[in-house]
Amino acid sequence: MRALSRCCLLRPSHALRTQSRSHSSHDFDVIVIGGGHAGIEAMGAATRMNTKTLLVTHKTQTIGEMSCNPSFGGIGKGHLLREIDAMDGIFYGNQLIRHPSHRYDSIETMRALSRCCLLRPSHALRTQSRSHSSHDFDVIVIGGGHAGIEAMGAATRMNAKTLLVTHKTQTIGEMSCNPSFGGEMSCNPSFGGIGKGHLLREIDAMDGICPKICGMESTDFQYKVLNRSRGPAVWGWRAQIDRSLFKKHMQNKVLNNTPNLTVKCCSAEDLIINKSGDRLECQGIITSDGQRISSRTVVLATGTFLRGQINIGLECYPAGRIGDEPAIGLAKTLESAGFKMGRLKTGTPPRIDKQTIDYSNLEATGGDRPPLPFSFMNDSVWIDENDQVQTWLTFTDDRVAQLVKETAHLSRHVREEVRGPRYCPSIESKVLKFGHKSHQIWLEPEGLDSNVIYPNGISCTLPEDIQQRLINLIPGLENAKMLRPGYGVEYDHIDPRQLKQSLETLVIDNLFMSGQINGTTGYEEAAAQGIVAGINAAAKCLHKEPLTLSRTEAYIGVLIDDLTTLGVEEPYRMFTSRSEFRLMLRPDNADLRLTQKGYEMGFVSQKRFENFSKTREQLEESEKFLKSIAKPLNQWRNDLGIDSDSRSGSTKTAFDMLGLNECSVQQMANLYPDQLNAISGNPNASTRLKCEAAYERFRSEEQERAQQMKSEEMLEISPQMDYMTTDMNLSAEVRHVLSHNRPKTIFAAKRLPGVTPAAIVSLLYYMKRIHKSAVMSPNDCLTKNG
Repeated sequence: MRALSRCCLLRPSHALRTQSRSHSSHDFDVIVIGGGHAGIEAMGAATRMNTKTLLVTHKTQTIGEMSCNPSFGGIGKGHLLREIDAMDGIFYGNQLIRHPSHRYDSIETMRALSRCCLLRPSHALRTQSRSHSSHDFDVIVIGGGHAGIEAMGAATRMNAKTLLVTHKTQTIGEMSCNPSFGGEMSCNPSFGGIGKGHLLREIDAMDGICPKICGMESTDFQYKVLNRSRGPAVWGWRAQIDRSLFKKHMQNKVLNNTPNLTVKCCSAEDLIINKSGDRLECQGIITSDGQRISSRTVVLATGTFLRGQINIGLECYPAGRIGDEPAIGLAKTLESAGFKMGRLKTGTPPRIDKQTIDYSNLEATGGDRPPLPFSFMNDSVWIDENDQVQTWLTFTDDRVAQLVKETAHLSRHVREEVRGPRYCPSIESKVLKFGHKSHQIWLEPEGLDSNVIYPNGISCTLPEDIQQRLINLIPGLENAKMLRPGYGVEYDHIDPRQLKQSLETLVIDNLFMSGQINGTTGYEEAAAQGIVAGINAAAKCLHKEPLTLSRTEAYIGVLIDDLTTLGVEEPYRMFTSRSEFRLMLRPDNADLRLTQKGYEMGFVSQKRFENFSKTREQLEESEKFLKSIAKPLNQWRNDLGIDSDSRSGSTKTAFDMLGLNECSVQQMANLYPDQLNAISGNPNASTRLKCEAAYERFRSEEQERAQQMKSEEMLEISPQMDYMTTDMNLSAEVRHVLSHNRPKTIFAAKRLPGVTPAAIVSLLYYMKRIHKSAVMSPNDCLTKNG
């Protein structure tokens, strides 16, 4: 039982019961003495017949040891092995072979299994057939950070039987810049921002978890929309989060209010990979205590844990996060399976005692009035606009730059060749790149009752004593006390060009990946990938078509397309500038773009869909009414009280007028109270109506461009395309780029650096020529999506 206790399983009490028996006066039905080949087969046969079995052996470490030659079979002996296998025996079964190409992996697997030798109920975690399924779970999600939580949530909403594997249940919901096994909040205590806020609104439109937790009472204490000086299409929803309350609400949601879910506390050491025809398939995991858990699909959301390494000054040690061991076995498995791997790094700043800061000369910033909620399910936020907590702004100066330059040689993290985040670099990287330029530092509280301040802008990996000196050189922080130092973390990631748009891997079927393992950075990017991976993992189990979001449909589509087409050379961060269709993909209309699709596919609840339908109906009716009223422009200006020298007599609709900066929904409601008072009294709805009107004149042009892009996205290129053939008129550079990136569509090929328009024409012409049919258009030589 001590062996079993190393891996705790949280699930309904009846989930792992053995069948009731009348002969309960015995401790066991069968006792097998000896852990050799005879004993293992005896034990296996007994447990498969649902008998309560005890295996007694001298040492668990020697179970599965092959004392003689490392082979099975031979003349006559092979007949015995085939017969044992026919009776579902252990030693020759495929269940022991993690990689079909490795002949003797059965030894290694038996050693892993041997770490748990007492016994488990015979049908608790078996890979053999059960009455309702041949797998223990439909979906296994590895990692309890933001990617893992959203993947788990999406799969369970689609009624897939789901297992969440995480190091500790106590750390679920502790926000982290390494959103992996449990997600300790190592990064800033906030959600959203420019581009990132779009992702969160889209996650919410698909009934995701994180935006809903953000909207719960006491979780957020400051709401702000960034980029308000620009148009609403690029506004960035952002909220400061109370770490402890976010964690509390998230754990309650995951552990107590998620049907179809089992949570298992351990690490996943390996994947169960079998061969099906000429393809590899992932069929489950092997945990740190040797348990084999089978599933139809697996989602990896391991964050920074793949061969993770912590750096503070010149010290380094293996860890995925402070206090947790890295995932070495998984990294080796992915590498041996043929994945191209890379290495990235990130970091976190030191924490400061709130009571030791001098705020007298710092610039204070409050929240918006009125504040806008993250979730489409909320019309307002829980906190009064006047009670929002402040943040403070300070700056570095030449003294900080001088100290960094003098001590940079003491930071292993900075000296490493590994690429870090360009848009959220460490203070060392900023100084070494920009010299003595001053840099902003936002002092952000970590909670309503917390004494901890997060200094956003000085991510640091210098030795601890130097970090304290650096802090005390910053205005307002001269006497500040550092509570704990910042640190850097290096980790493995896969080349995301090895993923489909569904986030299933091209190398191994049934294996999905999301979050920092794909080379991204940030809570929001991780959560966005997680919800798509979870949806598609469940969809595959349920024999449904995968959810693929185009660049024309969502920022999530932009994110995934960038990853799978271009790959990453540095941690990927979302910005509004990455989208070609910013006017269509606004944060205010994410539900109009995605909620209907989610409801039809099964991952959006009835409650959310009904709320969405009412909102859509209200917006459509208001827009229809406003478009039905037309007047000369000068009359509109008189009616609305808008000053103008224009005497134009051109006719404009009320909807046209609402699109002007000078006109508000309230002004229109004053003219037509019966039709518009309801929507004008709702700040969210009136803002959305105003946005629709403002961007109406750009809609047709952007939709036309989007349609052209969609047609190019539909043109698929064969994965076996030979770009080196002399029959294709391409330069050596273009051949190399296309061969290296293997674009999946013509649109993807057009986006690759170095691929010219002439090369695209040549590619289309070649594909037309080799097509068997006589056709008029190169489109016909390509396969169509769906």
